[in-house]
Amino acid sequence: MTFRTTRARLCASTAALITFSAASGAFAQDTTEDYLGEIVLGEGKRSVQTDTAIPVTVVDQAEIEDRQAGTIAELIDTVPGVTLVNGTTAAGSGINIRGYGANSTYGTDGKVLVQIDGATRGSEELYRIGSQLYTDPFLYREVEVLRGSVGSFEYGSGVFGGVVRLETIDASDLTKGALGFAGRQTLEFSTNGNGLASSTTLAWQPDEQFEVLFNYSRRQLGVRTDGEGNQINPDAGDIDDPSGLLKARYTFGAGNDQFVEFSYSKTQQEQFDVPYDQFGTTAFGNVDRYIENEVATLRYNYNPGDVAWLNVTAELLYSDELVESEAIVGPNPLLDADNRYRTTTFRVKNEALFSTGTIDHELRTGIEFIQRKRSDATAGSAPGGTKEALAFYAVDEMQIGDRWTITPALRYENQTIKQDPLNGNAEYDKDALMGGVSARYAFGNGWAVFGSASYTENLPIIDDIDTGLITQSEKGRSYEIGVAYDAVDVFRSGDSLAFKVNYYNDHLTDLTTYQGRGPGTTVEGLDREGIELEAAYAMQNGYYLDANAHISQGTATFDGGAQGDWAQNPQDNLRLTLGRKFSDELDLSWEVEAAKRYDEGGTVSPGFGVHNLRATYVPQNGVLDGSTIRFGVENLFDKTYQPRLSTRNATGRTFKVTLSTTF
Repeated sequence: MTFRTTRARLCASTAALITFSAASGAFAQDTTEDYLGEIVLGEGKRSVQTDTAIPVTVVDQAEIEDRQAGTIAELIDTVPGVTLVNGTTAAGSGINIRGYGANSTYGTDGKVLVQIDGATRGSEELYRIGSQLYTDPFLYREVEVLRGSVGSFEYGSGVFGGVVRLETIDASDLTKGALGFAGRQTLEFSTNGNGLASSTTLAWQPDEQFEVLFNYSRRQLGVRTDGEGNQINPDAGDIDDPSGLLKARYTFGAGNDQFVEFSYSKTQQEQFDVPYDQFGTTAFGNVDRYIENEVATLRYNYNPGDVAWLNVTAELLYSDELVESEAIVGPNPLLDADNRYRTTTFRVKNEALFSTGTIDHELRTGIEFIQRKRSDATAGSAPGGTKEALAFYAVDEMQIGDRWTITPALRYENQTIKQDPLNGNAEYDKDALMGGVSARYAFGNGWAVFGSASYTENLPIIDDIDTGLITQSEKGRSYEIGVAYDAVDVFRSGDSLAFKVNYYNDHLTDLTTYQGRGPGTTVEGLDREGIELEAAYAMQNGYYLDANAHISQGTATFDGGAQGDWAQNPQDNLRLTLGRKFSDELDLSWEVEAAKRYDEGGTVSPGFGVHNLRATYVPQNGVLDGSTIRFGVENLFDKTYQPRLSTRNATGRTFKVTLSTTF
């Protein structure tokens, strides 16, 4: 398949989407018979970020609640370019963005960065175990997904796939600034696997300066079945995951220009007599496993309103990720290996607003000290050691008149990796200078064009400490170009249309992650290109249409010079959501995801189409005022299918009911 054909297919899909958007106005004529109240103007489930050259998608709290997701991965599977690897449970699951990230061997390949309240999470290459993103969607108010490298330099290095940034809920999300106590209780039921989830959130704001929040969530789930009624991963047993969050904020100073904020979250999971290989591809044997993930953050901010160049934040961030395993039949060096990552980050950053002539600047600068410790697991695939890194970054968003926005970005990082003293005293140093630039031109009539170029390096990791790869950085450059449109009164009075189409082209060299088992099987280089589409259309009478699509292809270069299709190429897919909002009271929607058959390099992944229904009812008065009732049907027609990159069938038809009340 040539990429010329790929572009042609996307153009046809885009034309069909726009035609469908226009045609929807014909059948959406409002009638008095179905009028249920005041109609919300022009609002869908998700906004398209048309005002930036960065390919970014934001999933806000309303959409988080609407999706009724059981894992963080399920929250972002509607983002173009994002593919889940067994995403329905945290254990054994992973996130793949643009063909990088999780695969059937590792829960992550180190090319997708995940942060919770600014703290970096996830293993580097944890063998046969999932992404370690063990946490609960109930804890979060927003998830931001930045795709590609160009927007990543203030968050980390070596980001080829993208950055997933999660922000936990605040007390003010419940209190809305009013003094006193507020709370929210949520219960969620799902039929497939007899799932039950509960979330209790309490918030207290005694005065205008102080607020504190506590959340306790518990998610239970049995073995799920696919569309034919076959159990999915029955050996993994039931899930019973408790999570908690404590968060406090104190605001003080002249004009409340300073604040101190603390947050602490924790998730636990126990598994008994389960396969060591959570992807289910190799029979290594069974283990008892205990998993515990903790994140703690302490943040201070000083933002005097009369000093535009000063908005400084100091952060102390800590992440502790523990996976303890014990072989059922042992001892076994691999199965008895305990894996633990402890990452401490101290960061000082500033946001300065100033002008130089006709150019307005938003300059974001920062310095980071990062220490990551990995306990020795007594297994060759997980050597112990310590990585210490010092990084500087600068991102200058320059607004030139009303049309041009140009944003150069630089990051310098220097690291030292030290071998665990149990194994020796080896020490390895490496540094890199990375950066990129993005540009956007707005025509003033809703249209804008944008592009970017970036270069990044993935510095050596602790996993490679016992190999000849410990001195080699993975390198990648990326180019992107696209067009965006955002306007109102497009097809009819009171409607709104926004869309963004982005083409990317990546070239990776000196790869160390994808080592084969013989000559000609190690991937040393990778070329990928793709097109992403996001669109949202809404009408005055409450009808809306959201859409996104991703079409891509990739070629791997092996040692010896041979080339072939990249094993992690995702399926081309299109997702459409058609719905209607009746004031703030009722939201009804139908969602369809269609994936194209993948048949490249001897690998076949059948295409599929899956339908989901959702309804949200928010009573505006009476005894149920303050409550929310959600009903969803996932995989409506009980389709049996296995998404590409996953190692198991997807879940069959599932009914979900969520009851939530605020007090």
